[in-house]
Amino acid sequence: MKAKQIVMNILDDAPKPHFVLVPYMAQGHTIPMIDMAHLLAKHGAFVSFITTPENATRIEPTIDRARALNLPIQFVPLKLPCAAVGLPDGCESADKVLDKEQLKRLVDAYGMLHEPLKSYLHAQSNPPSCIISDLCQPWTGDVARELGIPRLMFNGFCAFSSLCRYITHQGKVFANVADGNKLIILPGFPHHIEVSKARSPGNFSYPGFEQFGKKILEEERRADGVVTNSFYELEPLYHEAYQKKIGKKVWSVGPMFLCYNDMSAVTARGDKPSVDEKHCLQWLDSMKPASVLYVSFGSMACTLLSQIEEIAVALEASKSPFLWVIKSDDLASDIDRFMAEGFEERIRGRGLIIQGWAPQAMILSHPSVGGFMTHCGWNSTIEGISSGIPMITWPHCAEQFLNEKLILDTLKIGVSVGAQSVAKRMMEVHEISIVKRDQIEKAVLRLMGEEMDAEERRMRARELKQKAAQAINGGSSYNNVQDLLEYVMTRKI
Repeated sequence: MKAKQIVMNILDDAPKPHFVLVPYMAQGHTIPMIDMAHLLAKHGAFVSFITTPENATRIEPTIDRARALNLPIQFVPLKLPCAAVGLPDGCESADKVLDKEQLKRLVDAYGMLHEPLKSYLHAQSNPPSCIISDLCQPWTGDVARELGIPRLMFNGFCAFSSLCRYITHQGKVFANVADGNKLIILPGFPHHIEVSKARSPGNFSYPGFEQFGKKILEEERRADGVVTNSFYELEPLYHEAYQKKIGKKVWSVGPMFLCYNDMSAVTARGDKPSVDEKHCLQWLDSMKPASVLYVSFGSMACTLLSQIEEIAVALEASKSPFLWVIKSDDLASDIDRFMAEGFEERIRGRGLIIQGWAPQAMILSHPSVGGFMTHCGWNSTIEGISSGIPMITWPHCAEQFLNEKLILDTLKIGVSVGAQSVAKRMMEVHEISIVKRDQIEKAVLRLMGEEMDAEERRMRARELKQKAAQAINGGSSYNNVQDLLEYVMTRKI
């Protein structure tokens, strides 16, 4: 009997499998787990989505939509003990803390949700079947074992960067490396690859975070499996190698955001857009097909004013239409002054600037968008791939440099802007080399041009878009979700 048939028979005769999702509470981590909740619900599961009161207000449109559609998703706001750890009231999200000390206290507060979560789950008439939690919520492993249910890890990475991360941290590859920029051949990788400590994902191995980092690695080893927001056809070699390396099942179930039936549901899952969506769409509608370069560096990117000025000059010189999202709130007045000095007037008609949050998935899916300048965070990368958009890669920190390697060397759908230095690590802005306007303009012209290599990138990107849609709609990712349901309903700890 096929897995799908087994699952349907199980669901016919028993309560729905009950998944408990525990995100790391920052927008870049929360959004894909919101997608996961909807994906699991569409496949017949019941979902408890764990959050906190302040974070619940940030995803209120998603909560309202789920209720209106009568989806089997329960959003559970557990009170975070901010005062007990010395945090100001309402400081509940990692992308809102001011420094490393606040982040450490926030991590401690998350760990104190252990008993409240257990109490909630014990009170449910449909007992939990499985916990899927972020890599950075390792305390959930103890909860799962106490309840006698599996804990699956979600780290928000693809298989490529997950494999790199696992080898470097579990194998202590960088233990005796003093020079963060020194290239090291990664042992046990499917092919030759060189990585540096500075351009690899960290593991909270900083003063004050040592025990937290150790707990993450311990619970990574003890997890019953891994769920990734990728799809098998995108990176089959790395999926197989990662699964073999960790000795556990890896369920690639992405691109998860493609599970929604309409784009309004996708845009509702982030912060409120800083631009009127109708105005944004009207502007995009006025542009030629595949002519617009979308420029955005994610929700936690740090961009210096001098770098913003270099980007502005390069975009103006390129003559390419562009939609540019700038999220540096602390530089808002400087940016306004810069725009008022004539830049905004000079690019009027071919450039749109959004200061704040933008409906990224909606923008990338628009026919007029033909390129994406990105920081290579995995959420943005998978959205770009799923939209069939070639990319200009500009990694800032963490696994973004590994994602760049995947985009450039394996998928061959990108052009590098030439960024080499790490812009931000553990709440600290590092001294970085400014990427000059000439480099930026050259990358824009290469990506958006009409040369043969540009057209080949576009063709490969279109093929990946098709494969992504097939994976989630009855293909490999769909089958992996079904397999996950079967695993959870038949698994005994």
